[in-house]
Amino acid sequence: MAEAPLPKVMLVCSPGGHLFQMFCLEPAWTDLERTWVTLEAPDAAYLLEDERVVLARGPTNRSARALLANLRLAWRVVRSERPDAILSTGAALAFPFFLAGKLFGAKLIFVESLTRTERLSLTGRLVYPFADACFVQWPSADRRARTRFVGNLL
Repeated sequence: MAEAPLPKVMLVCSPGGHLFQMFCLEPAWTDLERTWVTLEAPDAAYLLEDERVVLARGPTNRSARALLANLRLAWRVVRSERPDAILSTGAALAFPFFLAGKLFGAKLIFVESLTRTERLSLTGRLVYPFADACFVQWPSADRRARTRFVGNLL
């Protein structure tokens, strides 16, 4: 009898602190089939050396050009990979991948940055309507109806 395939997860995050926070969540994704989506950066190249990685277009900070390029990328990658879930710790890459993920029926989980102590980030506010779960890392953080605080990653 064949073994059931592992659930597929797409891990979407910017390099730097967002990538570090994703690694803090490693127990949640370590045993799953995974595809990473991030931007080209030395820390990402080093930490994800043995992983399947899709490089998105940057810089993403309020760039309409990068957003459109990443929407096209998200559509192609999510359609071909068909992840069961998309997990993101931010930042701007989460939005196009959550849009595509929603259309393809993936569960969408967003973990707001540790630095957001009172209010959701712009990305958090954009993905919140699509997210199946939205976690904040401070009890004082934005407490919308579907945000949950269960502790922080550090």
